[in-house]
Amino acid sequence: MSKSSSNRSASPRRASDSSYASERTPLLRSSADSDVESASSTLVDSELNSEDADSERTIICKEPSFAWLAVVMSTAWFGVFLGAADTTVIATLSGPISSEFNSLRLLSWLATAYLISNAASQPISGRLTDIFGRGPGLVFANLAFSLGNLICALATSQQAIILGRLIAGIGGGGLMSIPTFLASDLIPLRKRGVVGGIANIWYGCGTMVGAVFGGYLNDHSTMGWRLAFLIQVPPSVISAIIVYFMVRVPPKQSDKSYLKRIDFGGVFLTSSFLALLVLGLSFGGNIVPWTHPLPPTAILLSIGVFIALFHWERTAAQPIIPVKLLYNRTVLASCLSSIFCSAIALTSVFYIPLYLQVRGDSSTAAGLKILPVSLGTTAGALVTGYLMKKTGKYVGLVISCILALTFGIGMLTFQNENSSAWLTSVAFLIVGGGYTAVFGITQVACLAAVDHTQQAVVTSCTYLARSLGGTIGITIASVVYQSTLRTGLWERFGDQSNAAERIQRILDDLAELANLPNEWIEGVIKSFMGAFLHVWLMMFAWAVLALICISPIKQHQLHVTLERK
Repeated sequence: MSKSSSNRSASPRRASDSSYASERTPLLRSSADSDVESASSTLVDSELNSEDADSERTIICKEPSFAWLAVVMSTAWFGVFLGAADTTVIATLSGPISSEFNSLRLLSWLATAYLISNAASQPISGRLTDIFGRGPGLVFANLAFSLGNLICALATSQQAIILGRLIAGIGGGGLMSIPTFLASDLIPLRKRGVVGGIANIWYGCGTMVGAVFGGYLNDHSTMGWRLAFLIQVPPSVISAIIVYFMVRVPPKQSDKSYLKRIDFGGVFLTSSFLALLVLGLSFGGNIVPWTHPLPPTAILLSIGVFIALFHWERTAAQPIIPVKLLYNRTVLASCLSSIFCSAIALTSVFYIPLYLQVRGDSSTAAGLKILPVSLGTTAGALVTGYLMKKTGKYVGLVISCILALTFGIGMLTFQNENSSAWLTSVAFLIVGGGYTAVFGITQVACLAAVDHTQQAVVTSCTYLARSLGGTIGITIASVVYQSTLRTGLWERFGDQSNAAERIQRILDDLAELANLPNEWIEGVIKSFMGAFLHVWLMMFAWAVLALICISPIKQHQLHVTLERK
């Protein structure tokens, strides 16, 4: 029998079996690296000769010592810290940035530009790091993140800062997702929840530093918000250098060339779908009226591209978004609930600081008041991670977390311009703990529901769901907020002689609130509070939908070893 015939007759299960490992290798370079690489080469060559050329061989690493694991994961989590700090920096500074460019409409673009590229980069980062390795992927992510922030710091126009956010989003997507892929390579499922909780400590510290430091730099430095972007560049470059030398996890092995293993069609369709969708939602009722041809055309095109994407990924040999995994009810339930929870997460991160600033807080004060969310995200992840490690169960846990999330949002809906600030802080703490716990639990559930060889791609699916939810959520929230605020202002002050000019200034610049005539102050604040209430109610509806979507989730075994034995 010929070699090719023998390959075709090989069992199709072998290449995807979770116990199939062709190599065990240390994580860090050592004096024994050359011997290990020689042995690895022999093993890989042997497997390549015995497997079909279209298949990939997943290399299951030996579970590392605690010291090595701590060094490698801390290096990766530093990127999580940077990404989290960037998120709250832009949340607390979006108002001042938009005001400097004389357009509060820019506020939504600061988020959506980042999220479009973030959403597209996360699924492709799973496939690319499968091919090239987690280390090179993290190096690229750090460098892209630093370049994007440098462009933002030097931006002199709205277009330039949006471009900077797009590039930073490409890097940020990798910084947030690749450490999760790395944890999947090195840590058994049963411990994943606790490790995810530790990762959220880095995330929580990043959000705290970003919230306070960004606001402080804006209020007390001559460069203002620009320094908040510029100061992120050196740590990102240093992180790239450290990652290059420290992170050594072998990629999947295949006879196919690198380019043939990349799903370029999936990348193009995913990016096009997200860009068209956000374009339609952002422009409708905000830049142009909904009756204008642009919003419905863009949304209809996005639906068509999504259908094409779904069909393409079903038939692609090595898709970046393996839609067939969505036939698994646990994966589907987790992704759908993550969409709504991510919409809640990003909307709350952007609009709660804005709510506080409208009530009179400075950027620094608003940052200090949202600090409790960092405690909530850390506690939510650690507690649920420990409970999953202890019990091996997650179904009842994730439902309880969504209920807590719903309760926290309910607290927001009862707040107004006279509410105590501590109520806002407590509500945000509960909301933050709720959505972070849901993300951690659904991530573990998805990994438990699929084979070991599919861990990176199913992780990409969940990250795409989160990015998609955040993108759509913040865009819809912006549309609801802007339209409700505009309507409220016109209803109260439309009969004033200078109404059009003053209302436009209010919509474009928060600083205008300090220049209002006395007879306008109460009505303007009530208009803002009405707009925020609509945002909170929408978040509440998303929480209910998340609870409905998570109901089909199924309990799977959480294995205690990487080989799933």
